[in-house]
Amino acid sequence: MFLLRALSGVICIFNVKVDCERILISRCLAGLEKVFTMMSDNSLRSYFRKFGYGRLLLPALILIAVTAALSADERSTETIDATAMGTSTQLGQNVSVKVTIYEFSTDEDRKILIDAFKKGQNQGLVNALTKMKSVGRIAITGTLGYDLSYIRLVPTPTGRKIRFVTNRVLRFGESYYNTQTTAFNLTAGEIEINDSDKDKSAGVLYPAAQLVINKEGQLEFQLNKNPWKLVNIIDWNKAGTLK
Repeated sequence: MFLLRALSGVICIFNVKVDCERILISRCLAGLEKVFTMMSDNSLRSYFRKFGYGRLLLPALILIAVTAALSADERSTETIDATAMGTSTQLGQNVSVKVTIYEFSTDEDRKILIDAFKKGQNQGLVNALTKMKSVGRIAITGTLGYDLSYIRLVPTPTGRKIRFVTNRVLRFGESYYNTQTTAFNLTAGEIEINDSDKDKSAGVLYPAAQLVINKEGQLEFQLNKNPWKLVNIIDWNKAGTLK
């Protein structure tokens, strides 16, 4: 109980952002677990009794773990904010979107997805994405959002493109009634960042899509509804550039 109270107090001090809180806490707990498993319960209690600092050392230990996690997160996390604008029948609907990048996917990750699609088409791709670790997160402002399984960096003459794809979180009603929308079980998008002219930075978001081979034999995203335009791109950390 004391450990939980101390941990809660430290986290409140730092006011960790909602979209990173889960990762930071898990890192802290993992670090603490390694420390505690190095000692037996008896030796740990004896150590605290000997010096009389049990209630001071434990919060300090948690504080160190949280600080280390925050420092690592600040070094690695990159954030892109944008406004998603509805098109066609969704014209006039605007929402704020945040893409958080922990790391970019590798050539090996890309090959895994290509091979998975060749073997199992869209469902094969979905299965492969499910097995991949989270490399980022996408969220509408004010929500927790969900993990991104694949984020690819593509250099361009004016900057870079950031492409992402992940499994779409199906709503309860979709799964329960097995509606046609369950076939569109991917969320994907692309953000093109123009370093020379920020006003030309733009992107597109496919909230519900599936990957298919069209009549010309080319891969394309088939959408349940219209794509959303991404505008007002803010690349806070110059994602994908050399630090």
